[in-house]
Amino acid sequence: MTQLTQQVPIASPFSKTTTTRQVMRGVDLTGKVAIVTGGYNGIGLMITRALVKAGATVVVPARTLAKAQAAVGALPHTTVGVLDLMDAQSIAAFAADFLRQHDRLDLLIECAGIMFAPLHRDACGNESQLATNYLGHFQLTAALYPALKKTPGARVVVVSSRAQSWNGVDFTDPNFERRDYDPRVAYAQSKAADILFAVDLDRRAKQDDVRAFAVHPGLVPGTGLGRFINQNAHLHRVAGVVMNDLQGTRLISAWHALQAKRRGQAEYDYFKSTSQGAASVLWAATSPLLVDKGGVFIEDCNIGTAVAADSQSKFGARPWSIDPALAKQLWTLGETLSGRPFTI
Repeated sequence: MTQLTQQVPIASPFSKTTTTRQVMRGVDLTGKVAIVTGGYNGIGLMITRALVKAGATVVVPARTLAKAQAAVGALPHTTVGVLDLMDAQSIAAFAADFLRQHDRLDLLIECAGIMFAPLHRDACGNESQLATNYLGHFQLTAALYPALKKTPGARVVVVSSRAQSWNGVDFTDPNFERRDYDPRVAYAQSKAADILFAVDLDRRAKQDDVRAFAVHPGLVPGTGLGRFINQNAHLHRVAGVVMNDLQGTRLISAWHALQAKRRGQAEYDYFKSTSQGAASVLWAATSPLLVDKGGVFIEDCNIGTAVAADSQSKFGARPWSIDPALAKQLWTLGETLSGRPFTI
């Protein structure tokens, strides 16, 4: 029987400053097939490029095909497909099309998401952040599971967030039908759900040699994730250039480090470039150190530390994000809210 992976850091050679190039050095993905949701923008685009460079065939689904085509259309061994994570029929159609064309799926990287969205619901009445960030990927994984199961050593990587430390899933009212809607609480709930999903998916799927991980990529400004905070597309593009191309993240992080040192604080907000943010996701997807491991929360290219619910640390997995009992409960909730059974 495969042992439960402990939520404890291992001897990873990497850290918070590690880049995509460093993680992928020597990685050969020739013959491998990957799907990267959100793989045409921000961290997702960096992940797609890295996988293709390593030899993988990559499928990038997107709600707006033209946007994905413009971003990744020129990359070799890359195709795009239509996928709306808030539409069950769209999810089923994308998965069916993939299964017709491919007999394996080595990497399912679930990077697409929305943050701090105003209240909106899918056709089933599910709140949009829960629907997009968790329920859509839950249904997508279920629909694609036949290909994952056929592929020895397949991995599912679910992108989470530091927001998982704010609050967990409200199982009594996940869709804000009786409580006041708070976009931050809703976002945190969806990201805690992503980790719980990885925990129980790994428990169920490891019998088929399919492992699952949840990853916090870090604080990465200048990506499309903040579009509900500032809806000016031009400012988003400028911010991306300043933070990444002009290495603004390094200057901000250096300032934060200096301020923390002056105050005697051990922790500070380290802002990452898209390359550094993608590194932890790619490490979870490809590292040989994670063979025979799974069901854990990863940050800074290592398995994160489990911390108490009242921890003041900026880092670490909270109990409500990694509790196996809550993970089982969430699986049932996912089946109920999506109306789709996911039996492994």
